Amino acid sequence: MFDIGTAGCPQNFYEEGGKSSLQMPAWLVSKGLNVFEYQCGKGVRFGQKFANDLKNKARQHGVTLTLHAPYYINLATVEPAKQKRSAGYILDSLAAAQAMGAIRIVVHPGSAKPQRGSALERAVTLLKKIIAEADERHLLDDVTLCPELMGKRNQLGNLDEVIALCQVDDRLIPCIDFGHLNARTSGSLKSPSDYRFICERLANELGTERMRTMHIHFSQIEFGKAGEIRHLTFEDQLYGPYFSDFSEVIHELKMRPIFICESAGTQDVDALLMKEQLGNPAGT
Repeated sequence: MFDIGTAGCPQNFYEEGGKSSLQMPAWLVSKGLNVFEYQCGKGVRFGQKFANDLKNKARQHGVTLTLHAPYYINLATVEPAKQKRSAGYILDSLAAAQAMGAIRIVVHPGSAKPQRGSALERAVTLLKKIIAEADERHLLDDVTLCPELMGKRNQLGNLDEVIALCQVDDRLIPCIDFGHLNARTSGSLKSPSDYRFICERLANELGTERMRTMHIHFSQIEFGKAGEIRHLTFEDQLYGPYFSDFSEVIHELKMRPIFICESAGTQDVDALLMKEQLGNPAGT
């Protein structure tokens, strides 16, 4: 069985009477899904009781938890005060994930301005410091940090940059957002061979195990000259990418990643389509 779930709470969850994220583990399992990525995009804003309750609910229903760190992290900033804040956001997210029993956190690398090369160097330097402090506080004992591939061209986080960030430490796992990758490369994912190329590149640079167990975000995304514009649903027939092109590669390469669907409001519906296309029908 593949590990597949949603980013946040889908529209159907609320339409069916859902009120709190604490209800999501039971709700997801009732739909045939088994992963919940809790969203801390605007900050880590919950206490110990909520974390304990969500952990217990997830364990009760056999749901894997992951966590998305605040969106405004910028590992490449030149300002010392902002570097300190970004480090704090990641450390807080690691602690929050540990408290709720989440096994991974997803992190935005930041901005590529004013120059990509120097931005990546700053990001690598700060990430090393963050990992050192996290180790001192034992925050990486049970939680894996996943740098995310981003959708806009002015953002740090193309494929090369995500690989470079993951090479900082063997414990880091890439979060490959294939919708983002497709958007920032003007629709380059057109066939199974395109996905195979990406996965083989990751295996060559980071090792087969990290490629096979990568963290995957998937959605179809409208894009323009600057890259990502907005998330769509699987009903879109214009922009892609299309998960059906990826599914055969996942089997071929014996991959067992965590899949998180980030469709616009239909995360659950489209996650179930992903599951079906993998040959793992909904509800089994």
